[in-house]
Amino acid sequence: MPYALGIDVGGTFTDAVASDGAGRIVSAKTPTTPPQREVGVMRAIEELAAELGIGVGEMLAQTDYIAHGTTASINALVQGSVADVGLIATKGHRDSIYIMNAEGRTLGRSAHEIQDTLRQRKPAPLIPKHRALEVTERIDHAGRVLVPLDEDEVRRVARALVDQGVEAIAVCLLWSFKNGDHERRVREIVHEIDPSLYVTLSCEVSPRIREFSRTSTTIMNAQVGPRLRTYLTPLQRQLEEGGLKGPLLVMQSEGGTITADRAPEHAITTVGSVLSGGVIGGQRLAGQLGHRNVITTDVGGTTFLAGLIVDGEPVMAPGSIVNQFPINAATIRVHTIGSGGGALASVDAGGNLRLGPQSAEAVPGPACYGNGGTRPTNTDANLVLGILSERGLLGGRKPLRKDLAREAIREHVAEPLGLTVDEAAIAIHEVQNAQAGDLLRRAVVQAGYDPRDFVAYAFGGAGPAHCAGYCRDLGVAEVVVPLGPVASAFSAYGLAASDVAISAELSDPSAFPVDHTVLGAHFDRLEADLQRALDRQKVKFHDVTLAREIDLRYSMQVNELAVTLPDTEITEGSGDEIVERFEEQYERINGSGAGFREAGVQAITYRMRARAGLGFPIVLPDIPEAESADPSAALLEERQVCLDSQIGFVATPVYDYARLRAGHELVGPAVVDVPTTVVVVPDGVTGRVDRLGNLVLRYDGGRS
Repeated sequence: MPYALGIDVGGTFTDAVASDGAGRIVSAKTPTTPPQREVGVMRAIEELAAELGIGVGEMLAQTDYIAHGTTASINALVQGSVADVGLIATKGHRDSIYIMNAEGRTLGRSAHEIQDTLRQRKPAPLIPKHRALEVTERIDHAGRVLVPLDEDEVRRVARALVDQGVEAIAVCLLWSFKNGDHERRVREIVHEIDPSLYVTLSCEVSPRIREFSRTSTTIMNAQVGPRLRTYLTPLQRQLEEGGLKGPLLVMQSEGGTITADRAPEHAITTVGSVLSGGVIGGQRLAGQLGHRNVITTDVGGTTFLAGLIVDGEPVMAPGSIVNQFPINAATIRVHTIGSGGGALASVDAGGNLRLGPQSAEAVPGPACYGNGGTRPTNTDANLVLGILSERGLLGGRKPLRKDLAREAIREHVAEPLGLTVDEAAIAIHEVQNAQAGDLLRRAVVQAGYDPRDFVAYAFGGAGPAHCAGYCRDLGVAEVVVPLGPVASAFSAYGLAASDVAISAELSDPSAFPVDHTVLGAHFDRLEADLQRALDRQKVKFHDVTLAREIDLRYSMQVNELAVTLPDTEITEGSGDEIVERFEEQYERINGSGAGFREAGVQAITYRMRARAGLGFPIVLPDIPEAESADPSAALLEERQVCLDSQIGFVATPVYDYARLRAGHELVGPAVVDVPTTVVVVPDGVTGRVDRLGNLVLRYDGGRS
């Protein structure tokens, strides 16, 4: 029987899902094993095989593909654990990465931080200046060669970088997005000197106008590429030696996969891979449930993630920012804060309770894990509050110690604030809900949408414990907690259900609308580029769909909006229709009447995305129906739980999810124990088990 696997390597846990395409789905959850994360991956695969009742070799031999999401790239950038990189730039232009286009002090900063001008600082440079060297060459804005490449100078510069011991070289020449011949020749010369050296070109990684962002993207690709290759190559070899016949695929930021042997070349596209899995899983579940607009919320051990699905499609962004440096790689727009289950609670110098962004991560973990952690986390607070049972996580295989949790909270939060341990625990719980709710409001409203038009999905190990709290003031009518066979491994389910996705783009700044023949020629070229890229994947595709978009702006403005083109043939009237779409989108975000067509519209970058289906049907199966709405047959126990600082501890029914059936209804307060998570149903909320085994929470019922 064929299988498809999804593996989600998070900062704290590694989640895995296996589907046979015929309605059977199993999941596994194991601790992440830094720095050798492949160990945790193999353990998760072993657990999947055990759930299926077959050997690992037998399962791998029947696996069509493994879709893998990894934090390796983003963690390397954030923590600075990257390869030593050299830069080759056009003579006179190496300092663009240090000048930072006057954006360095504000990129990625909140409005509050930007207003605090005295504390604004540029980040540390991506590479030291002695590793940023220049060569003589010049191509003009139309792609014409004005000054030939000085190949002897390239050899001297390349040897100088090799002698410095660099692990990779980034090549970013002026106007190479119009003509990449000089960059490609530089790579050939470097490989004459050292054939094994990792070399990345801006014309391949980021063919967009704007020198600073293109250079930073190329450098960061070179920084994480060698590390990603070092991680993926032995993992792929181990899987193949274990019997894997299908490809190992790696999730990208834009919500689709790429083969593992191609991923290191485009390593920067994998930076948000783990962030994307949950949104893609939400999109697939929304298709089964008939939801068009969804807010996805993923609370793992380290982070809280929020994404949007509008009219059935994830909301995208043309790039992202890491450590105040821009990345030119299309991505699912995901908002993130360090407020997961392992977020550390502390009291700052001003006597304020803080939660995150630092995390206990997998090692040493929360204090209650008993692995040496002594600082309190959100998980410790939930244990003290009775939300979590001392039986622990992972079906009891990870017991929790309340005494250690109470001691950590007492020392680091309760005594500094003059509170009891119980009061400090509920304060931590409520701060978590408040931080998450604030992020959700900003994510939805700042994108120009009304939260009341959305359904919220809550997943991740800690999401179900908090979702009713952080969604209460958002205005959504219901919250869906995906349980069933995927439970807290929902992002891994999204990985397994994803397609292969590749994008191509070109920059051609000009007044818009352009002649329809020019518009057609641009997208014909992009389609040809995509076809070549798909051919290089060496994967058999079930079907391929294409989507086109253009980054447009009003003249003299700095920022663009990515405008999706209608799925129709390009004609003489296409340009005007695209401008109308741009203005509708502009006014939705900035307010009615904010558009000003008289200023003129400019096109900056043209983009095309290809999504290639793998032909493996992955759907969540229906569960048995209950004879009545009464869930008493699933009652596990009654324990003292505190969900509200004003009410305190209340005797609360705890239900065993394994005994719940479709149609069962729970009236809050209640708790549902799931092997890999726990769902909280507060007072004033009702929960109903739907046909797929999800628990649907609504705010229109419950005891007052």
